[in-house]
Amino acid sequence: MEAVIGSRCLVIGAGALGNEVVKNLVLSGAKSITIVDMDEVAISNLNRCIFFRTEDAQAGRSKAEVIAHRAKELNEVAKLEATIGRIQDLPSKRFRENDVVFGCLDNVAARLHSNSHSYYHRVPYIDGATMGTSGKVQVVIPPSTPCLQCAMNRTHYKLMEKRFSCTGADVTFFEPKMAAEITTTSVIAAVQVREGLKVLSGKSDECIRNIWYYNGLANRSDVLEVDLDPECAVHTK
Repeated sequence: MEAVIGSRCLVIGAGALGNEVVKNLVLSGAKSITIVDMDEVAISNLNRCIFFRTEDAQAGRSKAEVIAHRAKELNEVAKLEATIGRIQDLPSKRFRENDVVFGCLDNVAARLHSNSHSYYHRVPYIDGATMGTSGKVQVVIPPSTPCLQCAMNRTHYKLMEKRFSCTGADVTFFEPKMAAEITTTSVIAAVQVREGLKVLSGKSDECIRNIWYYNGLANRSDVLEVDLDPECAVHTK
């Protein structure tokens, strides 16, 4: 608990996953959390984001600021910092200031940016993603495990510059897709934070070593093996 309480966590993305990850971190004892996101709260977010309220959407409040404010109600001594903007605009040094980075993002380009900067600074990166009732978690622990880029394929690269949104507002690309589903979000975020607690507790050797997939409809989970790509640019820096 001392290690968790004294840790510094960076949460990238303040949507459905970001809400759940911050909630779990604060309730687990983490007291120093930085939240990065560029978006404002929308009405459509309310069915799956525990910290957002109708008045937040009506006032156009920043997602990161709302989470930082409301999460303190769970632990008044917690220090939550909101950074409004793209993760690509965050100084690289901000990654190395943290003990673990949680990726709660909605696009491939931001994921790869977070993955590469975390890896460069030797900071564990825990990536989560959902699509309707399905989701996945990958734990990247430099320099021993494969990273996100090791598992990239042509389809991922085609999606690189697309930024998806359920509302279609303030995006460079919009394509209708299935929104996050709250029970799936809860499961994926819980696994992310559980893996993060392992890292902070000195139990990194017990973390997920490949990609863990969750299928809510089939009520099952599977693990896909990922090899460390010797030609991956992230590993050769």
